[in-house]
Amino acid sequence: MNTGVPILRLGDILLGGLLSDLDDKTALAFTDELTTRIANEGIRGVIIDISRLEIIDSFVARVLMQLAGIGRLLGTRMIVAGMRPAVALTLTELGLQLTGVRTALNAEQAMELLGWRRPAEEAPHAF
Repeated sequence: MNTGVPILRLGDILLGGLLSDLDDKTALAFTDELTTRIANEGIRGVIIDISRLEIIDSFVARVLMQLAGIGRLLGTRMIVAGMRPAVALTLTELGLQLTGVRTALNAEQAMELLGWRRPAEEAPHAF
């Protein structure tokens, strides 16, 4: 299914990036694909990277809260990563709260929150 939103699998974690504003059709397709993959693939964590979003409105906030709720019901941790300061300010000014949504500064921090560790760098070989 092509949702228009890229979703990558890294072990038992899915990483999706919102590249532009979500319309109703894309949001529904994204939600359907995520929930299906969580259930079918044994996913324990989902990261939604919003670092490319310039603005966020009540619709996108509602979609993110719904996804977090669905994830919890399916036993999956959901983290929204990469919120820009302007987006956070807009949410605050509009009185919108991402209730139940865990956030991280960036996707790397979100991966760490989910227990993902970068492979240790190989030690130099002695000759």
